[in-house]
Amino acid sequence: MQTTFQRLGAPLGPPSVQTFSRDADRERLSATALKAYKRITQAWVLSPADAAGLLDVTVRTWNRYEGRQSVALRQDQLTRISALAGIYKGLNLLLSSPLANEWPTRENDGFLYRGHTPVHAMLEGGIPKMLDVRRHIDGARGGL
Repeated sequence: MQTTFQRLGAPLGPPSVQTFSRDADRERLSATALKAYKRITQAWVLSPADAAGLLDVTVRTWNRYEGRQSVALRQDQLTRISALAGIYKGLNLLLSSPLANEWPTRENDGFLYRGHTPVHAMLEGGIPKMLDVRRHIDGARGGL
């Protein structure tokens, strides 16, 4: 006896899970991720050096990304953009628009930042610190 899914031509078994490790997934996601990241860097008024540093590329590479749509980002770069997009969204849910966009570049005396800006902390700490900042924002808005 055929199931509804078999009659409709759907494949049997679990659906394919999207990951950042497969080339096809990275190629498909990169253009949208890069477009979103460019908007975040503009909203946060990041310097080219900070924008490049958060993405773990040189300023020269970042400048080349500025005008291109078809760039296949690495797995770690997509992870970075995902974390930063979560921070951006969380801040905009938690704070008013001007403050939400200023917060990442304001000095912060909190434990994670120790008198530096969140951007500085993330530049120094890489992906682990980005995930810490995202958890901090999610926790502040009650999303843990």
